[in-house]
Amino acid sequence: MEIGAGTLNQINYERTAVYDIIEPFRLLYRNSSNLKYVRNIYADISEIKNEKYDRITSIACFEHVEDLPEMVRITTQLLNKKGKLYVSIPNEGRFLWKLAYTVTTGREFEKRYGLKYETMIRHEHINTADEIELILKYYYKNVKTSFLGIGRTFSIFRYYECSEPKEV
Repeated sequence: MEIGAGTLNQINYERTAVYDIIEPFRLLYRNSSNLKYVRNIYADISEIKNEKYDRITSIACFEHVEDLPEMVRITTQLLNKKGKLYVSIPNEGRFLWKLAYTVTTGREFEKRYGLKYETMIRHEHINTADEIELILKYYYKNVKTSFLGIGRTFSIFRYYECSEPKEV
């Protein structure tokens, strides 16, 4: 299952017979050629009933989720005993992430729309990388962390592999 499936571009990298998605913004995937590989589509994780997954993935989504603790709690119930949650997020709230979007996407956005990218992203990214990590560690016993860069401060992205849900 993928949380925040967007345009369904991640499905090209997944090797699984069953692929369910959570994506509330239908316009993103509506015309995707990968839609034929999707078994179930949910707008919210709370809609999923009687399903268990070996793998739940999420790429650049957790920073947008309003009630992240509840969503992560539900993932612990949806995983099979040896299942894993894989999360990749921007290193929001850290130096290199801000520098990277300031000199790339931020410039293009401001040139195209005449608006400050930093203002928009502050409203869209409501969870920092550190907050997301705390929530994952609260709900999972085993949380492995990797960085795209050098450590927490000088990284653009973080990757988490979570297993062994806690009884909370």
